[in-house]
Amino acid sequence: MLLSRALTLISLLLIAVVVGCSSSNQIAIDEAFTTPIIVQQETVDDEAQKTLVADKPYAVTATLPVFTPTSEPIDTATPDISAASTTTVTSLLPTSSASTVITESTSITSVNKTHTQEEDQKKVTKSVTRMPDDVLPKNYFGDYTISDTTFGTETIVTVSNGIRTIKTNALPDHETGEFPNSGNPNAISEQSLTYEYTTNPVNTGMIKTVSIPGVAVNGVKFEPGTAETVTCETGEVYRVEGLQDAFDLGMDFNNAHVQPTGAYHYHGLSELLAETHNASNGQLAHVGFAADGYLIYISTMGEYSPSYQLLTDRRSGSNCLMSLGNRAQSTDIIIEGTAPDGTYTSDWGYVDGLGDLDECNGTIINGQYAYIITATFPYISRCLKGEFSEILRPIGNAPPSRGNAPPPRRR
Repeated sequence: MLLSRALTLISLLLIAVVVGCSSSNQIAIDEAFTTPIIVQQETVDDEAQKTLVADKPYAVTATLPVFTPTSEPIDTATPDISAASTTTVTSLLPTSSASTVITESTSITSVNKTHTQEEDQKKVTKSVTRMPDDVLPKNYFGDYTISDTTFGTETIVTVSNGIRTIKTNALPDHETGEFPNSGNPNAISEQSLTYEYTTNPVNTGMIKTVSIPGVAVNGVKFEPGTAETVTCETGEVYRVEGLQDAFDLGMDFNNAHVQPTGAYHYHGLSELLAETHNASNGQLAHVGFAADGYLIYISTMGEYSPSYQLLTDRRSGSNCLMSLGNRAQSTDIIIEGTAPDGTYTSDWGYVDGLGDLDECNGTIINGQYAYIITATFPYISRCLKGEFSEILRPIGNAPPSRGNAPPPRRR
């Protein structure tokens, strides 16, 4: 009988201990965080923030103090967190219809914990559940500013009433090649430009050719076509491609060069652009905005293939002369009977379904249409599928000119 009572008493004591431990491990936070919570596998010491990314699945991140047990409870209304370490808590929230990025501080409404000052018990690590990299685009979805003292870049982007306004001096925020050079006599200089794109793109299902399909997040424009042509007396006109081996157009390692106005611009994939702005280190780097409002990406792993291939029909044309923009070249160019090799835009033809991308180098990413910059033709979209008008004009309230701003650094 005594043995039975003793066992019962021990059982009750064990239950009390378990219940006490369980209640001591609860953290109550604001009712706004009622969705499933994921605790990242790291401790942090910076100010708590949360970031809401519109039109995408997004995460709210809050920094919560973590306490270790002691026998003395603390006031739940004004907890002492001086000896507490912190851990990042991420809560997945539903998609918002707004197209903004909001940063604000978060706070804890109540804490029911106990703690000690023992240093070896300060940090708490829990399991990680991460969202795919391409579902967590970073930066550039709302208002932002790039002010780079090294390269002189000044770009201010604001989002209001469904319009993304990009005001920029169009200086790249990464290294460039040497300009002028043997193939390009122009020097990079500041511009004063504004681009206005919708934040609510509408896919018309129709294609429309475009000369400036968009602008990079740093304010440098994408312009894959050229002004250089080969014109034949028999009527044929061949547009020279920017990225080819027959004519030296002075492209640098960013597949970019400079116009007579001093405007630096991309003709193809720039690895430095992707590296500079791939904040999430993911497989997709958000590098720009298309004129129709859709996003422009670079696949860092080259996962998306275009659907263009070289044509097989021989070229035709006789007595052909090359015109290098404002530099006339009288040398005869042999065209008649030559095989397409990518020198001219007309060498390429679209084959539906050949690759992963459509005729505008677009595809669906996370349920949204987007454009991909690729290492092969067409490199950058030559057409767009959304509604747009090319808005590009000088502005009076551009980012302040850096009078003696340093020229872009070169290799």
